[in-house]
Amino acid sequence: MISIKLNKNQKIYIIIATGLMICAIIFFSAPNKWLGSNIIIIKNLNQDEVIEDNSSDNEDKEEIEEIKNRNLINGIECENAKARPFAVMHAGDWEAWPLSGISQADLVIEMPVVTNGITRYMSLYICSEPAEIGSVRSARHDFIPLAMGFDAIYAHWGGSHYALDKLNNKIMDNVNALYLDGSVFFRKPGLPKPHDGFTTIDKLREYSERVGYRLESNFEGYKFYNQENPTNKNGKISVGYPSSYKVDYTYDFEKNLYFRFKGNEVDKDKLTSEQISAKNVVIMFAKSRQIEGQYNDMDIEGEGNAIVYQNGWEIKGKWKKDKSDMKSKLYFYNEAGEEIKFVPGKIWIQVVQTNQKVSWEIK
Repeated sequence: MISIKLNKNQKIYIIIATGLMICAIIFFSAPNKWLGSNIIIIKNLNQDEVIEDNSSDNEDKEEIEEIKNRNLINGIECENAKARPFAVMHAGDWEAWPLSGISQADLVIEMPVVTNGITRYMSLYICSEPAEIGSVRSARHDFIPLAMGFDAIYAHWGGSHYALDKLNNKIMDNVNALYLDGSVFFRKPGLPKPHDGFTTIDKLREYSERVGYRLESNFEGYKFYNQENPTNKNGKISVGYPSSYKVDYTYDFEKNLYFRFKGNEVDKDKLTSEQISAKNVVIMFAKSRQIEGQYNDMDIEGEGNAIVYQNGWEIKGKWKKDKSDMKSKLYFYNEAGEEIKFVPGKIWIQVVQTNQKVSWEIK
């Protein structure tokens, strides 16, 4: 064995060099920790965009606080972000059009209530509180699992016996105008019945608090992009509801909004006279069957095909909702099986029969 004798200075140099090597290994194994910067990969549709975030640790903490104030249904930040949503039923009849307050809803679901026929709306409110909401119409049983999936308090004016059988058995918290006409709900003179019934979020909240409903949301929440990434082309979505109930959306890439039309007419809010728009439009295909007179049944639990339109892109995939749990979240997945993120902003879900066509045209 060869023995190498080192003097004092040489030993000191070796100790310093070893220490520097150890520091270098620690630094390069986690540079973000020491530099205070992060590399965030945002998977956006068909491309991966890598963004360098040079924020400090304090800024990261502030961002976490901001996210805590986001509405978990549509990603918008507001003071009421943790509030339990109110899901209000609206008629799709032309006699009730235009509706009041629907453009301010955080999320809206439109669904056929007669096979190959008329549709109805359910609008969910967390962040916005319009001056009035209406007209308010009757409950349908297919909307109940959807409302429960968002942990909503369901507001309606009576309902089909299929729906009332469930609601009267206290399957979910609900506010029925049949028992609260003139207090929580009110009628507006000059409008034809049954399209004259209205309410407000304040009235719904006051009643819910009085009867002991939980007012803080337990909804798991959707995932959202941290920034918008619109295409540079306009487009048009056509939703094949029958005749005058046909729905179209025109996509404006400069505003990154989908503007809504109903029966070839500009669909507007009565309160503002402005055209209804959304950041995300979701198509959810489901089978429908007529079960009695004016009542149908749609397969909105289980799974089916879905299309999500956002940022000017068309994303095909699946929707899923656990049949065994009516409170389960309604999920949307892309073709790779990943949960789809939404652009923060209003969401419109169009539940469409499997025999109805949906088209996307780039202009």
